[in-house]
Amino acid sequence: MDIIRVKDYDELSEKACKILTNEIKKSGSSVFGLATGSTPEGLYQQLIEEYKKGNISFADVTSFNLDEYVGLAADDPNSYRYYMDEKLFSHIDLPDEQAFLPNGIADDPDKECHDYEALIKDAGYIDLQVLGLGLNGHIGFNEPGTPVDRRTHVVDLDESTREANARFFNSLDDVPKKALTMGIGSIMESKKIVLLVSGEKKADAVKRLVNGEVSEDFPASILQKHNNVILIADEEALSKL
Repeated sequence: MDIIRVKDYDELSEKACKILTNEIKKSGSSVFGLATGSTPEGLYQQLIEEYKKGNISFADVTSFNLDEYVGLAADDPNSYRYYMDEKLFSHIDLPDEQAFLPNGIADDPDKECHDYEALIKDAGYIDLQVLGLGLNGHIGFNEPGTPVDRRTHVVDLDESTREANARFFNSLDDVPKKALTMGIGSIMESKKIVLLVSGEKKADAVKRLVNGEVSEDFPASILQKHNNVILIADEEALSKL
C-alpha cells in the first residue's frame, strides 16, 4: 500500500484528481468505480474544473458507483444517484448510459445485485476504484463481518453507519436501513484502488488499516492484500501512525 501524505483536504482532492486525470489521459476509455459521501466531493469538483478547462473528457469513460440505498428512487434528494448528478455527472460529458448505480427501487433487489455484477464484468472490470473509509472500517457499505469474497449484495446497515449518514437526512429515522453495495470481492478485482481519508476522527481507522491484522471485523483491512492501493490521507488522518 502506497501512502501519500498531504497537508489538508484540498491537497487530498488535488492529488486524487491528478491520479484520475492521468488515468483518463492514458486510456480514454477508463472504467471508474466511484464513491459518495463528503470525502470525494472535493475530488469531483476538481474533475469538473479540469473538464471545463478542456483538459479531459469523460465521453468514453464508464462509471460504476459502489452503492445505493434500498427504497430511494433516483430523483430522491437523498439517493446516491441524485448526489452523483449534483456533484459530478450533470457538470461533465459522461453519457447517462455509461454512468451506473444500483437501482434502489428494483422490484427484486437480489436480481439487481446479480445484474450489476454482470454489467461490471461486461465492462471489463474496474480500472480505478475510489474508496472512502468508514469509522468501523467499512468500504462501500460492506459492514464488519462481511465475507471478503462477497459480490454485490443487499446489506443491513450498521447503526454507526446510519448515524454517520444521518446528517444528510432530516433525522436518523429517515435513514434507510438497507442498501445495495458492491461486494468486497468485487472491489478487490479493481486494477487500482485510491483510498481517500481526511480528518482526525478517521485516525484510529487509518492506524488499524495500516498496522492491524487482516480481519472481517475491519473490512478495509483486506486492502492490505491488494497489489495496487494508494492511500491519500491528510496529516490529521495520519496522526496516529
